[in-house]
Amino acid sequence: MSALIYEETRAVLNVFVQNLVQDAIVYTEYRDCKTVSKMDVLYALKRQDRTLYGFS
Repeated sequence: MSALIYEETRAVLNVFVQNLVQDAIVYTEYRDCKTVSKMDVLYALKRQDRTLYGFS
């Protein structure tokens, strides 16, 4: 039973990270850069309504 929970959790986390990376890459390409910055990741999180505080 617990194996199914871990499998589902892994799948949800995988989708979340894929969407986060995809959004961060969009911001990076918009800035015309080759390196993803922390602000790109923070903006991608904010776009998904998962604002992360404490980074400036």
